[in-house]
Amino acid sequence: MYAIVRTGGKQYRAEAGKVIDVEKLPHDAGTTIDLNEVLLVVPGEGAPMIGRPLVKGAVVKATVVEHYRGKKILIWKYRPGLRYRRRRGHRQTYTRLRIESVNV
Repeated sequence: MYAIVRTGGKQYRAEAGKVIDVEKLPHDAGTTIDLNEVLLVVPGEGAPMIGRPLVKGAVVKATVVEHYRGKKILIWKYRPGLRYRRRRGHRQTYTRLRIESVNV
């Protein structure tokens, strides 16, 4: 059984026992949270439950494992002939979640 959840403007496949990395959430490590924006639930047997837009009563329970920062991405701006060059870096912060259960 798995579910598709929406958090941080992106969609993730959540399955019990798996670990997913999402955009940073404002919760401390070790906290248990509920992800309520469930878009789809696919049980082991039977037809999938598709939300319009959300599946009513479906909750994904997850535990915050850690917060970390991703790999640095370099951004270059360059205009030929104008002596204009800019270099910037960016590191996105992520939250690692361990999915405990998918409840409908």
